[in-house]
Amino acid sequence: MADKLSADVVVIGSGICGSLVAHRLAKQGVSVIILESGPRVDRGTITANFRNSPRKKDFMSPYPFSAWSPHPIYKPEDNGYLVQAGPHPYPAEYIRMVGGTSWHWAAQAWRLLPNDFDIKTRYGVGRDWPIAYEDLEPFYYEAEVKMGVSGAPNNGSPRSKPFPMPPVAESYLQQRFRERLAPEGYEVIVNTTARNSRNYDGRPACCGNNNCMPICPIDAQYHGGIAANAAEEAGATLIANAVVYRLEHDDKGRIVAAHYYDPDKRSTRVTAKNFVLAANGIESPKLLLLSASDKYPNGLANSSGTVGRHLMDHPSNSLTFYTDEPLWPGRGPMSPASINSLRDGDFRRDHAPFRIDISNASAVQSVTESLISEGVYGIDLDRQINYRAAHQVSLKNVMEQLPNYDNRIILSDRKDALGIPTPAAVYQLDDYIERGMQRSLEEYTRIAKIMGGTGLRFSKPGVYSNNQHITGTLSMGHDPRDSVVDSFGRSHDHENLFIASTGVMPTSATVNSTLTAVALALRTADHLARTAL
Repeated sequence: MADKLSADVVVIGSGICGSLVAHRLAKQGVSVIILESGPRVDRGTITANFRNSPRKKDFMSPYPFSAWSPHPIYKPEDNGYLVQAGPHPYPAEYIRMVGGTSWHWAAQAWRLLPNDFDIKTRYGVGRDWPIAYEDLEPFYYEAEVKMGVSGAPNNGSPRSKPFPMPPVAESYLQQRFRERLAPEGYEVIVNTTARNSRNYDGRPACCGNNNCMPICPIDAQYHGGIAANAAEEAGATLIANAVVYRLEHDDKGRIVAAHYYDPDKRSTRVTAKNFVLAANGIESPKLLLLSASDKYPNGLANSSGTVGRHLMDHPSNSLTFYTDEPLWPGRGPMSPASINSLRDGDFRRDHAPFRIDISNASAVQSVTESLISEGVYGIDLDRQINYRAAHQVSLKNVMEQLPNYDNRIILSDRKDALGIPTPAAVYQLDDYIERGMQRSLEEYTRIAKIMGGTGLRFSKPGVYSNNQHITGTLSMGHDPRDSVVDSFGRSHDHENLFIASTGVMPTSATVNSTLTAVALALRTADHLARTAL
């Protein structure tokens, strides 16, 4: 195995970003080793796990938990891996296995809006990016081609080329929301997704399974496991169950090796010319902080003191209600359509922008559980399940959270089975978000009225869910004093260390972060290949 322990590039993390970086480099003849902390599991096993799981609403239950590569688990109880340091909880969910967390995503693959890149200059809030939309546009398209993305051409993000394929067929629920809301000024558009509407890249078209989260059973939906397989087919070497616990540097600050434990805590040293840290926005800063040395006592890449800081997500509130006509959610993708009119505008000076997502997830389980808890049984139970499952719908927002220096990932005092400190989240929400949440409630109420809504149930005031879109902890910027990496993802402190992760995003905007992170990762790979190899 000695000949496999050195390469031109070592990629740490086999999620969608790391695997697509490895794939791009390997296709150019670069020798690449991918180190993945978790195990390799196939789609068939995950699908069987989901079908056999008694906790269908727990999207983590089908995925393996490895003592040597733990991740947060909250059901049936919190395993304490991600320590909550307050003042608000941040129950992030992610998967540590080959392919990463996009195994159980909703496949929403939105581009940011051009104005999202300079909100400080334009609206006086947040931070400006060190790049513009135009710098990322060709890499957005490259990512869309690799992942198989479709969407509405009028979604606010300019395009130089059309989507690789047309959208998946419209669900009945989506159609009726669109038809009924349009006369009242709401434009309902198809969500931008990495989901096949036709056979594409050797994978079948979506056939309407309504369990996109936690697993597409036929791989019509793109995920990091597909990307990892492609990287290996292109020539990259992937080592699973390789828990990187330290990056080693030389006297000049160049990274010279990654050290990893196997499940039995045997340590291996892997050398390379360049290193790409491609774990998520929690595990990546954790590794940099773990790698502190005499030369870098505050951790690697941390001369600015911002490694782990500016933690962001997309906090959400919601409304559930009954429509005045049967829509039968549950036929087709779970999250097919949204309202995008409040993603941008001068109001961003005052309150957070947001996108309104219309759920198409089946309501059968939730209404059945609710009715049983209410003591309904017999013929009435059957009748009410039928009515509620056909009429119950829900809306939620995807809201921008501004970077806050005090929101951060740190090392906790707890240790995992290998003796590695676990991460802790320091997290809070501000009035900018609260004002956006209140505006959301106004929009929900109006939409429900148009749909003949009854039985309106708003989420608990002041208690907001996150969307597992971990951003900001490794922010890019021009100034080494307040950012971790430059505009190409290269560490300001270590010339051969690159970071490809949602964590490098300086702001979160109003859409799922995966496509932007992949586009940034491909731009990083392009720059690395041209300048560092």
